[in-house]
Amino acid sequence: MSRSDLAEVLRAARACDLCAAHLPLGPRPVLRAASGARLLIIGQAPGTRVHESGVPWDDPSGDRLRDWLALDRATFYDESRIAIVPMGFCYPGRDSRGGDAPPRPECAPAWHPSILASLPGVRLTLLVGQYAQKHYLGRRRQKTLSETVRAFADYGPTHVPLPHPSWRNTAWLKRNPWFQVELLPRLRAQVRAIL
Repeated sequence: MSRSDLAEVLRAARACDLCAAHLPLGPRPVLRAASGARLLIIGQAPGTRVHESGVPWDDPSGDRLRDWLALDRATFYDESRIAIVPMGFCYPGRDSRGGDAPPRPECAPAWHPSILASLPGVRLTLLVGQYAQKHYLGRRRQKTLSETVRAFADYGPTHVPLPHPSWRNTAWLKRNPWFQVELLPRLRAQVRAIL
């Protein structure tokens, strides 16, 4: 796929209203990509702050993710190097427990194949959260997110499963110190090497 093809797909994706009837704040697809990107981040879906700004990971979760990757904002948002293509491009609303609802199921099947096909230089894909892991690892993932992330070496060198960097997962991080001791140093080295 050429750069002009990717630009056309991104224009169409950003104008998407496929599931507008289900979006409490209306459609506002948030994603970034360029044909030369070497790192792909597939997360869940934008929260309200990202919906308002239109900038992916423009919230405390993004601050934590950038810390995990040891990247400054300028590098993180350099789409010539890093593509950000969530499972759901729009804010999906709230769930019954008060957190964000799952990404809309229509989005990834409608857009990921054509977008990812236009990113031939991607050498590492970060699967942030259970929705990305379920979609891209399928039967290869473990029974729980914790077990999947713990088995990160089994998915390399092309994929790294991560928990969501939300404040809601602070307790998970405390219960799993191996994440910072074992996974993060290897991830940071891998990101440095490809960028």
